Amino acid sequence: MSRPWTGGVLAGLLLLTACGDPSSGPETASTPSSPTTASTTHQRPAATAAASSGADTGGAGTREPDTEGAPAQRPTVLYLGDSLAMENQKVLGGLLRDEESARYTSAPYSGTTLCDYLEGSGEDSLVPPKDKAAALVRRLRPDFVVLQFWGNAWGYTPCMDGITYDKERDRYFARYTADAGRLTDQIADAATGSKIVWVLQGPDPITPDRVRRVNAVYERQARASGDLLADAGKAVSAASARYTWTQYLPCTAYEREHGAYCTQPASGRTALHRADDYLHFCLAPTTSTPKPCPVRSPGILRITRAISRAIGRAMAAPAG
Repeated sequence: MSRPWTGGVLAGLLLLTACGDPSSGPETASTPSSPTTASTTHQRPAATAAASSGADTGGAGTREPDTEGAPAQRPTVLYLGDSLAMENQKVLGGLLRDEESARYTSAPYSGTTLCDYLEGSGEDSLVPPKDKAAALVRRLRPDFVVLQFWGNAWGYTPCMDGITYDKERDRYFARYTADAGRLTDQIADAATGSKIVWVLQGPDPITPDRVRRVNAVYERQARASGDLLADAGKAVSAASARYTWTQYLPCTAYEREHGAYCTQPASGRTALHRADDYLHFCLAPTTSTPKPCPVRSPGILRITRAISRAIGRAMAAPAG
């Protein structure tokens, strides 16, 4: 069921940058219901951190969680990342509110990587100072900081100093490893008790070994710091081929029961990607202005469920 990708690295760069400048408000996205909840999910609107305008920036500024009347056991979750997080953010927020009664804030920026969220990463960073990871953690004191990064490999992110996977692989992974450690330290210094959830990525048809090694960076860092992993990439991979890219997978039982998520019911399979975009999981075309995905997309639901379940397991685990 897999389809070979014939584009090159340039095509990947164009798709990444098509997410554009992270400054727009979100479109309305349909949030799926959990199999254990009612058929309709009510996602509460959240105030924004771009407080001077009062507009919902959907990640360009930060959406503050609703804390009024929140019981102590409700987790506070902060979601940071690149264009994949940008398209996922509304669905993840809906799932976390439904399944964990979470207070949720998202601040993704398209085209970013770990160094963009580091304090001290320079004026040309794609993330402004107010939305650096440590700045948000100091303000929100989250229980969980979810980090989802594909691992920008094309030199698009200024803070990578021109280090790219295709030209300097050893330097690329060394820098990525160092940045994962620095970001962990900055988050830990900003607030005691915030757990990082490193999201493992799905297959890359152009450089499959790169994603495998990026995930290994996340796994090592999580072990070293006692943090968590969410293997979202496994949810969008074939059962027998974790790092082999595919455009389609068999529909799950949930997808078959909810027809919008089983895109080819006659063949029992569903689309993870558009035919013209191997990277993103939103089944709507990418736009020059980044937005949360405006249509039901099976890949996004699978990824966000994996993240929500990882947080749910951590909440259910005995203390100590």
